Amino acid sequence: MALGTVAVPYEPRFDTGRICLDLLSTSHPAERLDSPEALRAWIAGSGLVPSGTPLAHVDASWPAAFRELREHVGWLVRGHLAAAGAGACASADDPRTCAPSGGPRTYAPSGAPRTYAPSGAPRTYAPSGDPRTYAPPGDPRTYEFALARVNGVARVAPPAPRAVPGKDGVLVRELAGPPECAALLAAVARDAVELLTDPAARGALRQCAGDDCPIVYLDTSRGRRRRWCSSEVCGNRERVARHRRRTAALTRPA
Repeated sequence: MALGTVAVPYEPRFDTGRICLDLLSTSHPAERLDSPEALRAWIAGSGLVPSGTPLAHVDASWPAAFRELREHVGWLVRGHLAAAGAGACASADDPRTCAPSGGPRTYAPSGAPRTYAPSGAPRTYAPSGDPRTYAPPGDPRTYEFALARVNGVARVAPPAPRAVPGKDGVLVRELAGPPECAALLAAVARDAVELLTDPAARGALRQCAGDDCPIVYLDTSRGRRRRWCSSEVCGNRERVARHRRRTAALTRPA
């Protein structure tokens, strides 16, 4: 790093199509919710609260609570993708092997195998060399445990909005007061519940086909042909890698 420069933190992303999925993306490519300041930026950017909502009361205990909910929502979302065979079967550019009913399914974009085993067997998801095993029932960190936790968080009332006249007299949305942590967590948990109980939305869940990218998004593209969490990020990275492979093949001695 050049003298006098400062490392730029990863900016939060809001391109997955749902607030709960935007929360999941805060762990990639590095932890983004590592401070109250970072969480304030995420809350404001996610649309959880109206623009201008006071967030100075967010303290050091909040990021851990949001990271915990993120983990539980992640178990539910990836559990669905596991059961659904990661959303698609094999194609020439994006190999995804869907086995017969009850058999293991392998999701392997860009040569990075991710195996989702049949119901009751361990499921391994290993982005960026960090294996995470989704254990069968009986382990305390199971799908059922995560479901109970998300449902419990969702029981709390989310922040109540109200309509008030703006500067020009047009009604605008604001909150009655500074939102509490539990209320904001409830709003995210309710979004996850709505997503995972809506057949149409649930069926549009996709995981990015980028190499070692764990981001899950809602595919609302025409024909459901979206492959990347972001065309500018993972899509561009794949295009560059493909170009390099072709160049290398052309210059390789016969």
